[in-house]
Amino acid sequence: MYNRSGGILLSISSLPGRFGIGCMGKEAYAFVDFLHDTHQQLWQILPLNPQGGGNSPYQSFSAFAGNILLISPDKLREEKLLEEEDLRLFISESSLLKIDYEEVCRNKMKMLKKAYDSFRADFENRKDPYYSFLGENSWWLNDYALFQSIKENEKNEENNKCWNKWEDKIKHRDRQSIDDAMLHFSEEIEFQRFVQYIFFKQWFELKTYANKRGIKIIGDLPLYISLNSTDVWANQDIFLLDEQGTPKWVGGVPPDYFSETGQLWGNPVYNWEHIKERNFDWWIARIHFNLKMFDIIRIDHFRGLESFWAIPEGEKTAENGKWMKAKGEELLEKLEHMIGDLPIIAEDLGVITPEVERLIEKFHLPGMKVLQFAFSSDEKNSYLPHNYTSNNSVVYTGTHDNNTTIGWLKDITPKEQENLKNYYSSGLIHLHKKIIETAWSSVSRIAIIPMQDLLELDSRARMNIPGTIEGNWQWRFDWRMLKKKQWKYLRKLTKKYNRYRRKKSKE
Repeated sequence: MYNRSGGILLSISSLPGRFGIGCMGKEAYAFVDFLHDTHQQLWQILPLNPQGGGNSPYQSFSAFAGNILLISPDKLREEKLLEEEDLRLFISESSLLKIDYEEVCRNKMKMLKKAYDSFRADFENRKDPYYSFLGENSWWLNDYALFQSIKENEKNEENNKCWNKWEDKIKHRDRQSIDDAMLHFSEEIEFQRFVQYIFFKQWFELKTYANKRGIKIIGDLPLYISLNSTDVWANQDIFLLDEQGTPKWVGGVPPDYFSETGQLWGNPVYNWEHIKERNFDWWIARIHFNLKMFDIIRIDHFRGLESFWAIPEGEKTAENGKWMKAKGEELLEKLEHMIGDLPIIAEDLGVITPEVERLIEKFHLPGMKVLQFAFSSDEKNSYLPHNYTSNNSVVYTGTHDNNTTIGWLKDITPKEQENLKNYYSSGLIHLHKKIIETAWSSVSRIAIIPMQDLLELDSRARMNIPGTIEGNWQWRFDWRMLKKKQWKYLRKLTKKYNRYRRKKSKE
């Protein structure tokens, strides 16, 4: 899994296209071709689940469902579920380089409902693969379809409420009430099942194409789940909730040098004792599901598998929390026994304890090195490549939570500026290329750069600013941004530092 290799970090939503948001159509296949032609071996993406508050893919309504906004209209036309004239109705009028989620949601739902009508009209010829999908995924899909049907039905008084504000019998999952709701919302439920079928059909077609071209997909798995999600509603016992479904404790991180008051995320935290009593079934199902979807998974906030910062519900900041122990080691032991070596990247950024380091080392998981963090102190900084003690790591110029490298260089502190000048023996002009080369030349087996850094874009192309809600997750690129010199640069760099994909020898 961890051959010396390189790749690009790019959300599928950031791909080009005429429908207002990147999707799993021809532009995604063209991006795979670009990776192949520049000798890359990895495509790292962001979570594919439906986005939640602030359009964040890290605050999803489900840990299993796919984001239907990423469904390709062109692929639906190829399957004769839409006509060409239908597509013209859904072409986005907003900027090609910035996602207007309100417009995209409105257009995609109209498009998908039209495709659903076509699917039902030709159901006899399409039912076999559809029923196969339902059979394989009913264990999560039935709850999700009902959950979404309740939330999205405008005539339903529970519309848009968090599940813990629903009528008591549905909130507490009374069996008869659930059965009645499944019958009452049967038409909406069938639509939700259909769009998930289409999403996963398109995703696995794209993944198969990528794998055949020698490209592995790195998926992203958020540690925590949104309170307003199917998973918490359907598994209330594995979260620390009161009898009304309100979190007793919420997740975050304590005050540190990044924030005087810490970060208050608000997600419910896990009841690891109950998770263990259930033999880790939900977590094991989640990991297996993601390893089917992706070749490698990155677990965001990995340190939360060892211990986590729990903040009493109602606090305004993350200051008054406490550390609670998790049972991630037992979980990973079970997974390792089931599948052998774990194809997992541990997001171990920030303040990491010896206990977390031991957990990462025990399972031989690569951690992360981010070069934008390397110049804030002195030559002992652990993010500087000369201090990497192992090649079992993944080096990044920056992540989706960082500024672009050019944007960062414009905003660095005087101390960082001095450290950069000393390290590279040069000024800041064209330094972003040297930083990319630093990643590629390092001992880390995997090197990843955000697409924005290859395209030499400034902070206007930033994907996310942690701690803010508005204006994130909107960036998209256009093929015209990719210059031939950048294409050649990446290809040359990859060959120079032995990160290229070798042709298989003929036997």
